[in-house]
Amino acid sequence: MPDFVADSRRRRPRIDDTFAGVRRDQFLTPTQVADRLLVAPVTVRLWASKGLLPSFTTPGGHRRFRSDDVETFMALHQQQPASTKTAPTRILIIDDDEKFSRHLTVLIAKRAAGVLVDVAPHGFAAGVKCEAMRPDVVTLNLQMPGIDGSEVCGLLRSMFGRSKPRIVALTGMATEETARRVLAAGADV
Repeated sequence: MPDFVADSRRRRPRIDDTFAGVRRDQFLTPTQVADRLLVAPVTVRLWASKGLLPSFTTPGGHRRFRSDDVETFMALHQQQPASTKTAPTRILIIDDDEKFSRHLTVLIAKRAAGVLVDVAPHGFAAGVKCEAMRPDVVTLNLQMPGIDGSEVCGLLRSMFGRSKPRIVALTGMATEETARRVLAAGADV
């Protein structure tokens, strides 16, 4: 019997349509998992090869991930129970370049639905918005007029203490000295 019936009829299920007792549509590709976790597909493959993220290999040699395993992995590594609903992640973009800020906001909204994003165009607005929204992550342009990005890192560290947000420093002029200075001031990346 052929795998496919006439065009007007639906495809008949085959034994190959299940794998390890799970329907084929319940599996995710490395790219789909990477999109959910906001990482590169190569990172997903690395986690799988290290045994950190359970995966299956298809007869064709491709990795597949069960949706439930990915959800468990996310909950475990975000230190949130799988069944607990939490407030959405809050991201503050501190950058004077309006076009870049808008682009980054759209990119985050596309890749991480439910994340709250706000923009502060300068250091003073950043302080006000940080106090009001208590962001989980801050992206910080190190080269804004009137204030040094390292100073903003230091201010955020003093403002929040140990509960400071993760600070991602962005610059178009990266040097080893700049990296050392901003990491010493409190940036995470």
